[in-house]
Amino acid sequence: MPQRLSPLEIMTKLISFPTVSRDTNLPLIDWVEGYLGAHGISAHRWPDPDQPEKAGLFAHVGPEVEGAVVLSGHTDVVPVDGQPWTSDPWTVTERDGRYYGRGTCDMKGFDALAIWALVEGKYRGLKTPLQIALSIDEEIGCTGAPPMIAAMQEVLPKGGAVIVGEPSEMRAVTGHKGGQGFATEVVGFEVHSSIHYQGVSAIHEGARLIQWANEVNAENAAAEPGEISALFDPPYTSWHVGTIEGGTAHNITAKSCRFVMGHRAVPGDDPAVLARAYQDKVDEVRSAMQAVRPEADIVITPTFSVPPLKPEAEGGAEHLVRSITGDNGTHVVSYGTEAGHFQAAGYSTVVCGPGNIEQAHQPDEFIEKSEFEAGQAFMEKLLDRLAG
Repeated sequence: MPQRLSPLEIMTKLISFPTVSRDTNLPLIDWVEGYLGAHGISAHRWPDPDQPEKAGLFAHVGPEVEGAVVLSGHTDVVPVDGQPWTSDPWTVTERDGRYYGRGTCDMKGFDALAIWALVEGKYRGLKTPLQIALSIDEEIGCTGAPPMIAAMQEVLPKGGAVIVGEPSEMRAVTGHKGGQGFATEVVGFEVHSSIHYQGVSAIHEGARLIQWANEVNAENAAAEPGEISALFDPPYTSWHVGTIEGGTAHNITAKSCRFVMGHRAVPGDDPAVLARAYQDKVDEVRSAMQAVRPEADIVITPTFSVPPLKPEAEGGAEHLVRSITGDNGTHVVSYGTEAGHFQAAGYSTVVCGPGNIEQAHQPDEFIEKSEFEAGQAFMEKLLDRLAG
């Protein structure tokens, strides 16, 4: 019989693959596919047609019927560049009751538990099926999930309840914000800065759009939040620009300025309305620019769209997680996950995984050993349920 690895052994293997979103994840996928295959589990790949160096993977154990519990995780991690790590980020290091390594918390710890549970389920004679879904490009806008989910439904019996294992300290998170991103390229007209009024500074005009985001944030913060919005921190939809670049010299009006304008929206705020609001401001600024120089322009391109996770009335996934964990609190988060995509595809969905989101993306990222063990205990109880 092939060796059955422990969750820690699996996590150690997964961490050893530096699957930063900009790079390939195929060595990890190769290993997972081979490990599952050794245990008689057929894994299915979803190769990204636009990125041949990347693939998602999903698999099913138990009876070939609908209604499986789906364990969802992503395989990509954020970079470690420039971060002051005190140990090798691609090696799991145990110290002070913690497991350190890039992805231990977000979210190869959960991935390892899901793979372990799938193999265990193969040998336990499940009466209700179990599936795993491992995606790509979650960290750059959850862009890999929608096509993979569509591919799953063509190959596997459709699951019933999805557990997205983002770090929640094993609490049932039933709502999160959605988000959109808009790559914004401002095209100005160069002149010497001493006669700036004869040109158009792409940076100055881009700053008008960023100031618009500040003003909208202030307006939203001052408004009375709705019942659902009040659950979030902050309790409103917020706009943000994380990086900006442009210009060539301090004494030339900038010909170019580039940034991504994004928002994190509370459930209930219409993404189309939010996109239109930004487009209207872009049109206003562009018109003023072209009154000075017709060549000036602003081009915006959608980069990602993450639907919110909305609390479900009598949600099957929520009920399942609460019945295992005993958690009856109300929990929502302001970050986005792939849960919104699963819910939009017709699955009952909840977020629940080991670890604390505050550790995600940090130098010396870690998961508490006790949290990892709690994750394994959860999987043991889940398997007992599925075995009937």
